[in-house]
Amino acid sequence: MIVKEEMVCRNDGGEVCESGDEKISPQQMGEETFEGRNARALGLGFPIQQRKLVVVGYALTSKKTKSFLQPKLEGLARKKGIMFVAIDENIPLSDQGPFDIVLHKLSGKEWRQILEDYRRAHPEVTVLDPPDAIQHLRNRQYMLQEVAHMNFSDPHGKVGVPRQLVIKKDAASIPDAVSRAGLRLPLVAKPLVADGSAKSHELSLAYDQYSLQKLEPPLVLQEFVNHGGVLFKVYIVGEAIKVVRRFSLPDVSRRELSKSAGVFRFPRVSCAAASADDADLDPSIAELPPRPLLERLAKELRRRLGLRLFNLDIIREHGTRDRFYVIDINYFPGYGKMPGYEHIFTDFLLSLVQHK
Repeated sequence: MIVKEEMVCRNDGGEVCESGDEKISPQQMGEETFEGRNARALGLGFPIQQRKLVVVGYALTSKKTKSFLQPKLEGLARKKGIMFVAIDENIPLSDQGPFDIVLHKLSGKEWRQILEDYRRAHPEVTVLDPPDAIQHLRNRQYMLQEVAHMNFSDPHGKVGVPRQLVIKKDAASIPDAVSRAGLRLPLVAKPLVADGSAKSHELSLAYDQYSLQKLEPPLVLQEFVNHGGVLFKVYIVGEAIKVVRRFSLPDVSRRELSKSAGVFRFPRVSCAAASADDADLDPSIAELPPRPLLERLAKELRRRLGLRLFNLDIIREHGTRDRFYVIDINYFPGYGKMPGYEHIFTDFLLSLVQHK
């Protein structure tokens, strides 16, 4: 008779995992053989080759840990033989583990160097994702470049990016710079640095030329495209794609533009509370972008960006069926808000090990 004990990993930092009466620390994991650790943690009485424990080391902010490592994800992961272990930033990374996968979303030059050194020393470990590739998305000056360079078009539609202008300093010069660039009002102003903080998601809508001087560089100015007040968040997890609707900024008519002035500031616009999936919307606005278009777009961006965990904020130009714009790309977004994320993510982690 084979007795399988349930393995429990605490969610308070992941420093201790329990299997029956036995406790396993990340340090102990590094002191025994990989096969022995897997067998003991799973409590299996049959040869380890029949089932291998997948160990995922994670280095996330406390906020991201709370939103991502929800009980429903950890419970399903245990059933599938996946163990999440918190990485201790005070201990050299190579002294921890061994890991099959390293999942991370921390910033800072020192941390990027640690990860790059670890990747070179441990090519057998999958690091999600390469630090340099992630860094590319942290600056809105470069974030949308690959989409713009693609000039993406197929029978299902055309995907582009709004015209934009980068302002690094001197707010007084913004009106002249906008005139020279030929940008049309209203303009959406976004912080230049997209580091995942609440501030980096704040945006402003400027209605008139004079008000542009009230903005605070460094920032990116994007032409506002009317889109029916709805955007599509396209979550990408490896080859899996999930799309949800979110309410967005309302359309601006020419009449409103002629009568409005000033800068209107908005907090984070697209959040779970603003879900538009169940709203009674005009079908022409609510219709999701064609699946074949999204699959091809996601595949090409995975290749160009070198990333497997990101999402796209996409809008459809109001009055069209097939004209889309990517307005933002985020690395390791709030997957906890994505319906069914625990199944999609655990399947993805297992696929990485199988491909190895």
